[in-house]
Amino acid sequence: MPVWLRQYHWRQSGTAVFLSLPVPGLRVTPANIFCSEQYLKVCIPPFLFEAFLFAPIDDTNSTAKIGNGTIFFTLYKKEVAMWESLTLENADKEKLQYLRQNAVLKAQEKAKEEEQARKVTKQESKNYTLEATMKLEEAERKRIEDLKEKERQNVTKDLEIWNKQQKYAEKQKECKQECVPKEQKLHQEVEQIKEKKKEKINKTMIPNEGTCKSRLKPTTGLGSYSMFSEKLEEEQLPAPRSPATIKINFTSRVFPTPLRESRVAEEEEWLRKQAEAQGAISADLSELEDLKEEEKNPDWLKDKGNKMFATGNYLAAVNAYNLALRLNNKLPLLYLNRAACHLKLRNFHKAIEDSSKALELLTPPVPSNKNARVKAYVRRGTAFCQLELYTEGLQDFEAALKIDPKHTAIEKDAEKIQHLIRGTTQ
Repeated sequence: MPVWLRQYHWRQSGTAVFLSLPVPGLRVTPANIFCSEQYLKVCIPPFLFEAFLFAPIDDTNSTAKIGNGTIFFTLYKKEVAMWESLTLENADKEKLQYLRQNAVLKAQEKAKEEEQARKVTKQESKNYTLEATMKLEEAERKRIEDLKEKERQNVTKDLEIWNKQQKYAEKQKECKQECVPKEQKLHQEVEQIKEKKKEKINKTMIPNEGTCKSRLKPTTGLGSYSMFSEKLEEEQLPAPRSPATIKINFTSRVFPTPLRESRVAEEEEWLRKQAEAQGAISADLSELEDLKEEEKNPDWLKDKGNKMFATGNYLAAVNAYNLALRLNNKLPLLYLNRAACHLKLRNFHKAIEDSSKALELLTPPVPSNKNARVKAYVRRGTAFCQLELYTEGLQDFEAALKIDPKHTAIEKDAEKIQHLIRGTTQ
């Protein structure tokens, strides 16, 4: 049977109702509050507050603030009027049951509409992202094509200029070869005639002697021409291409630093350890064939267990953590979360075992695992105290205080810890 909360205070104006509900010593979350047009409910097991309002309110704009052991409601009226009372009086059970069911149905329909709206918004966002990506890719492709076309035109232009220069150089060479002075040719012919006459004279003057061998003299003088003395002109090379910028996108690295050959072994070792921590399967594969693909992921199972723990289903959370540990027994958070479930289920020996295992895996102690180590000491110390092993519990609490005195897990149980320390020292 629920324990009804009967004490409350309210006042009103023409447009709003202000209600304060004391809940001393109770932990209240938005999930404990339900509000509709004419029905207000606060459920904190085993405590319950229920009010069938005198007139409809605007549940969308109405607010509830939690603080100092009190819930403050600001309920805006749909019609400007003064209420005779906060709740309906002299209403029969059938009408109250109808109002309650109607409020639940409207809340379900509203949740479905909001879910559908979120889906539509998410799909529109995906479509917009896809369109924007396609536009960017099209613009990038067009930019690259423009660069290629511009580069092709520049190369074609440079090639045409080079061909023109080659043709001009060939014409100049032909002109030089054709424009040999006629005097050189005449001088060569005269020299040849003189040589022939000398040969004839020598033959007539010395008949008994053998014919003397004539020795040609090399042509000398200003009019002489030799093809080897010509200096060939150097061919003119085409002008260099105009500079351009081409962007290159490199494949992203896992590590933010550049690749060094001396660090390859360390990087491969780190990647291997990460792969083992994320996907290592320590259970028998034959027992896991029927699992879905996401159920073989320890991280997915851990999140599922956390949701079960938040709703108070501790046995289901323990089962999720058990399966996750069968898949990978090297994650300390799994042991730590399962220890919290065992504390709720009052399995204190198992809570001590899981907390100790988590502390073994949280070595070496570094700043990144400080929060986890504090939670492990606090949960193990709580289990020790529940088993009346106050000396061991005090040691764990002192270890947690040394790590982080202002941790939320310590502040939450600060009074209990201080009372335990005072009782032990006395």
